[in-house]
Amino acid sequence: MKKLLNTLFITQPDVYLSLDGDNVVLLKDQDKLGRLPLHNLESIIAFGYTGASPALMGYCAERNISITFMSMSGRFLARVIGESKGNVVLRKKQCLLSDDEVLSARIARNFIIGKIYNHKWILERMTRDYPLRIDVERFKAASQHLSSIMLALRECEDLERLRGLEGQAALSYNQLLDSMILQQKEDFYFRTRSRRPPLDNVNAMLSLAYSLLANDTAAALEGVGLDAYVGFLHRDRPGRASLALDLMEELRGVYADRFVLSLINKKVINKDDFLHKENGAVLLTVDGRKKFLTAWQNKKQEKVTHPYLGEKISWGLVPHAQALLLARHLRNDLDEYPPFLWK
Repeated sequence: MKKLLNTLFITQPDVYLSLDGDNVVLLKDQDKLGRLPLHNLESIIAFGYTGASPALMGYCAERNISITFMSMSGRFLARVIGESKGNVVLRKKQCLLSDDEVLSARIARNFIIGKIYNHKWILERMTRDYPLRIDVERFKAASQHLSSIMLALRECEDLERLRGLEGQAALSYNQLLDSMILQQKEDFYFRTRSRRPPLDNVNAMLSLAYSLLANDTAAALEGVGLDAYVGFLHRDRPGRASLALDLMEELRGVYADRFVLSLINKKVINKDDFLHKENGAVLLTVDGRKKFLTAWQNKKQEKVTHPYLGEKISWGLVPHAQALLLARHLRNDLDEYPPFLWK
């Protein structure tokens, strides 16, 4: 199994990244903010960047250290990576399957089954852990609804019907997301998903968590030789990492949503960690983003038993494990893709 290395997050705006020997140097207005060795990094993520030197980008590309640039709000801008790994036969097979909508649906339905299964057990765990603080009957009814949708998905071979069933499941789950916020209710609430820009504190954190997860998933796919831009559920669109969005579906709730809920319910993040702009957009402050990213990196280090592999791995390696399993399926080593089923 791949070794989980560190991610360097650059949260201050207008920081220039340069190379000095085997180290990345952080500069702002010609002042040196820091100097870190590159040998134990797997990625660099910069928010509101000024730029990076060609020497640093070349060094990182040769050593498979990705550099991702995001806006201060957490919107993905660009990523610098090295040459594609793996053999061309795997990528050709991926493209052939993607061109066939029936075959695409057979793969995509397992992404969605994994997503809905994980959402179901998030709801079930809430009824177990907080029976006096939530409407248990409502949660149980939603859980049963998700179970019925999963049964319908098993034989689904049509992408449009697949999306329709996924939409029904998402509606049932999202209607209960606000009820899973148990602390700081005046400042944190979920009414509906808003993005570009996020319009409340919860959506601001969800957007950032999804961006980070998509970046990790894209890197995992490229690391096993797949093309992150050729998807099965998400169809081709210029500039969109469709397969990364496919693969992260099953991890949205169990990884990103639960992470955001924990920051709120454990009061790691509070109302003072957000900026509310005149156009209605809500952003994390610099200090708020630091808290968020520190907790995210700690989350990646936590161990979980992989349901299919039966091994204890770090949460940060789950996207890599799923990318490996998908590649094995496309090579015909596995009859079908095994989604990550958390419980």
